[in-house]
Amino acid sequence: MSNIFCFLILAFFSGILSPEKERKVFDVHIHGSKNVTAQLSELEGAGVYKAALSTSWDLQNTFRGKSKIRILYGLMLPCPNGKVPYSLQPCYETGQDWPSPAWIESRIKAGEIDYFGEVLSQYYGISASDSLLFPYYALAEKYDLPVGIHMGGAGPGHGSPAFRMELGNPQLLKQMLSRFPDLRLWIMHGGDQFYREAISIMQTHRNVYADLSVISNPDIIPGEKFRGLMKAFIEAGLEDKLMFGSDNGDIGKVIRSVESLDLLSEAQKKKIFYANAERFFKKR
Repeated sequence: MSNIFCFLILAFFSGILSPEKERKVFDVHIHGSKNVTAQLSELEGAGVYKAALSTSWDLQNTFRGKSKIRILYGLMLPCPNGKVPYSLQPCYETGQDWPSPAWIESRIKAGEIDYFGEVLSQYYGISASDSLLFPYYALAEKYDLPVGIHMGGAGPGHGSPAFRMELGNPQLLKQMLSRFPDLRLWIMHGGDQFYREAISIMQTHRNVYADLSVISNPDIIPGEKFRGLMKAFIEAGLEDKLMFGSDNGDIGKVIRSVESLDLLSEAQKKKIFYANAERFFKKR
């Protein structure tokens, strides 16, 4: 057996055993880890070449210039009691719930903010269409920045007493979408248990996409349930509006969860893993 043949056999089986190593991935939903180096190494090893990061302002600044991965920096708001849910670290140095629009605009002009998100209106106990958010949506629309909004449920221990499940329904986006029709918006977690409502909004608003974080994580959602959710999105004609997100889950498991879906063609998988996100974020 020639050395070349042995190499091809080894490469073939390596690809089967570790498909995430071969897959090009744009992860649109990650949060900061205190061990920045380890987190970035894990993402790089999984084939992530670009990622959208949202966390506290101080922590996300420690990611700058640390990796070959292109990091897009989000602005997390509003922060319940001034803190990031789950990690409970202060969102901003001054401990405020809401950052000043004037300060935000200065940071946008400095090239430090690439999108607005994760918008935590549900954790704050208000609708994503609450007028308190309008100055921020106006800035996003003015500078053509995407907006990612938490939708669906939440895990235990998030530390946000005002959180209300019913505020995670994507139908509540209608008012703000009518006021800001040019806003590029993505529904995080595919709407989770409100996925039917997410599908409806995505079908009627051309600028609304969704990420698959949480629902594609087999440690949270069983594989068969995820398959059923994806079948609903695909049959609704939304293959061009679905984006990959890990939400700090085991990146390898989440990639394999999408990779293993037999209802998706190779072309559809490429759309989900990176092509749709590149279009949505306009190749930032």
